Amino acid sequence: MNSPPETPSAAERPAVTDAELLAAHINGDPHAFSDIVKRHRDRMWAVALRTLGDPDEAADAVQDAFVSAYRKAATFRGEAAVTTWLHRIVVNACLDRMRRKSVRPVADDELIEAAERETPLPDQTVEREVSMEVSAALKLLPGDQRAALVLVDMMGYSVEDAAQVLQVPSGTVKSRCARGRAKLAPILSHLRNRTDLNRVSSAKGAELRDG
Repeated sequence: MNSPPETPSAAERPAVTDAELLAAHINGDPHAFSDIVKRHRDRMWAVALRTLGDPDEAADAVQDAFVSAYRKAATFRGEAAVTTWLHRIVVNACLDRMRRKSVRPVADDELIEAAERETPLPDQTVEREVSMEVSAALKLLPGDQRAALVLVDMMGYSVEDAAQVLQVPSGTVKSRCARGRAKLAPILSHLRNRTDLNRVSSAKGAELRDG
């Protein structure tokens, strides 16, 4: 007598959406949530690293975020995309860490290596120099401004999408970005006439956004 075929995991079924994976997890699929983690961990890591500027703190924030998402999956109401919901959780985890304690300074080489280890960009020497300066400058901003700038300017999200992640009005995101840019302008004024700055942020943002 032949044994019945094993039920495929959620990831093995064709064209499974994030929402379907989350529903499968809620309904007891043992593989579904790990599939969500595999899909989104790189982007969550990028958000956390850019926001906190510290690889160790970013890793802890991402872990905290996914544990929270695992436990709170049943509270997801589908009012936003799953990826927006996950971004919201990881940004909140980062902001919580920033409020609780000072993030230790990180060596520039360590930060850049962690941020770009998977996808080195052309002309790395110049771009790493620019990226180091931008990362150091971002650490000088308040958490709310830093989070808004990371999402909009570095990750390439629209103001409306960033507003959903941060759960604030679009006007607030615009205001936080404007204030953050105003504070960064004198610090990074020497980069104003260099194309490298735009190339680093736009290339990295497109790559992370598109997966």
